[in-house]
Amino acid sequence: MVMIKELLVYLAKSLVDTPDSVVVNEVQGERSTILELRVASEDMGKVIGKQGRIAQALRTIVKAAATKEGKRVMIEII
Repeated sequence: MVMIKELLVYLAKSLVDTPDSVVVNEVQGERSTILELRVASEDMGKVIGKQGRIAQALRTIVKAAATKEGKRVMIEII
């Protein structure tokens, strides 16, 4: 799971203007893991994108990496 978390941190830091503000918390659920992505408020639009396209792309990439390891992961952007 560490690799997936690092992947999300890397992708998010490459999108935002203030990469030091990117924080990912891992919350274990019953059947899946939730990754909470926190960014600075001024960078929120860059992470979500127009009509949520970038957020959806992040979710797709992370889900593909998690599926490869046989795990279920969800991303929440906070």
